[in-house]
Amino acid sequence: MRNLHKLTDEELVAAYAQGNNDAFDALLLRYKSKLFSYIYQMVRDRDLADDIFQDTFVKAITTIKQGRYNDMGKFSAWLYRIARNLAVDSFRAEKSEYSLSTDDANYDILNRREFSEDTIEDFIVDLQIEEDLRRLVDELPDVQREVLIMRYYRDLSFKEIADITGVSINTALGRMRYAILNLRRMAKEKSVILTR
Repeated sequence: MRNLHKLTDEELVAAYAQGNNDAFDALLLRYKSKLFSYIYQMVRDRDLADDIFQDTFVKAITTIKQGRYNDMGKFSAWLYRIARNLAVDSFRAEKSEYSLSTDDANYDILNRREFSEDTIEDFIVDLQIEEDLRRLVDELPDVQREVLIMRYYRDLSFKEIADITGVSINTALGRMRYAILNLRRMAKEKSVILTR
């Protein structure tokens, strides 16, 4: 078999199903960082993210080994969908609301700008805008917030978002549209300025 890292996801899944454990190691290596980051953004707790990450791969292993994997050509979306469902289940189990916390000052989900050439006043204004935006995003309905985070902060395509969330691309696009409209409405109602 050629170099495992050059194989497609589906080829690796097939090789693993036939007993090649190195094939699954290659899949794990391919998705480890992005998947953990995705989970952590949802749950905002490193230990819980670790648990969900491990449970995601245990479920993937079990499903493949039992011959029940059938999402041909969509392994990454299937993997993200498992992680998402496990995260949602963990929220339900704890009777917590599915939302992002902004308590961790060391992790700034909206920090996309380079401040090196800005003045200190610009820096302070930008921090305030980001804080205001985080509050508004937290107030969005769950499905709108989820699509917005996946699109803008995880840089996923609408096809990937649709596959992960189990909806059509049009539904994902609609949720994004309503998220943006709601953000604008809330910003106007609360007199929040989102640009400097």
